[in-house]
Amino acid sequence: MAEIKELSQKEKLKLKTKASAKKFNQELKKAVNTAIVAAFGFLMALAWRDVITEYVNELTALSPVQGKLVSAIIITLVSVAGILVVTKLFSVDEEGK
Repeated sequence: MAEIKELSQKEKLKLKTKASAKKFNQELKKAVNTAIVAAFGFLMALAWRDVITEYVNELTALSPVQGKLVSAIIITLVSVAGILVVTKLFSVDEEGK
């Protein structure tokens, strides 16, 4: 009888271990996915940096501060808007978990 109970405990431990390993693998995949997406986002930002800077410099050529302040403000506003849109699009429903 004690042997059956011991096997039952071993099976429970085995199931918990498998569940833990599965959750770890899921979290690892999420982290790797996030890192790769961030890397591509950074690459896109670098690609667009010169284009945006050139365009803003053309728009603010007559500014007394050579467009640096206006450029920083415009880029900040566009970035915040982008962050808000992306956050809204990719938000996870925490209540559904």
